[in-house]
Amino acid sequence: MVRVPPARIRTGGPAPSDRLAANMLDHVLYEDKRLLVINKPTGVAVHGGSGISHGVIELLRHARPDLKDLALVHRIDRETSGCLVMAKRRSALRELHARFREGQVEKNYLALVVGDWQFGDQLIDAPLYVQHRKQGERHVVVSGNGKPAQTRVGLSRTFGVYSLLQCAPVTGRTHQIRVHLEHTGHPIVGDERYGDEDANRVAKKFGLARLFLHAQSIAFADDSGNELHFTAPLADDLEQFLSAGVIEVQRQKKARN
Repeated sequence: MVRVPPARIRTGGPAPSDRLAANMLDHVLYEDKRLLVINKPTGVAVHGGSGISHGVIELLRHARPDLKDLALVHRIDRETSGCLVMAKRRSALRELHARFREGQVEKNYLALVVGDWQFGDQLIDAPLYVQHRKQGERHVVVSGNGKPAQTRVGLSRTFGVYSLLQCAPVTGRTHQIRVHLEHTGHPIVGDERYGDEDANRVAKKFGLARLFLHAQSIAFADDSGNELHFTAPLADDLEQFLSAGVIEVQRQKKARN
């Protein structure tokens, strides 16, 4: 006698929403026969998993059935907005993965941090270690047991209460920019995982309801050696906070003093 134990069969989750899938097409910055680049909105994961049914990849494949081989060239956090590059062909994916490994890709982020940045241009060189908390949630800390991590940082503009920084990650560790900036004493405004709770509460009161970290640009050479450079404009909510919300926070601080 042969006994076959009970087996669970995955039938797959529900299909992505047609509306959300179509909306993702509105964020396309560039497309050719090999690449697709979007300005990823905040709050959308790059792919499904860990309790998330659908991410950017699933939504785009649903909206464009011709993109069945679409694959992520790199990743950015769910909370982060900005440039996200995907490959439409496996050959392009292999080529760009090699460029990332060899450090031939230039990425620049805009981050609004708490406080008046006084360090000028600097290279933050601090190893990062990934811890796993409840339900598999990842939390990253600066630790000698971690992997090497470097981020170049420069001041774009200071507001006194906040500073707008240009950040160029040299390595690509999990939550790298967020943890490095928190390590300097200047956490990113709106960062619920590594940020300052009081500062986040004030920023939310005046219109910032999410992490102020934006993948502003990415550049690399194509298969012919031509330099490709993509830029994603700031979302309206971030622009609005810079133009109006910051002023209100400054006023509130002066009133307290």
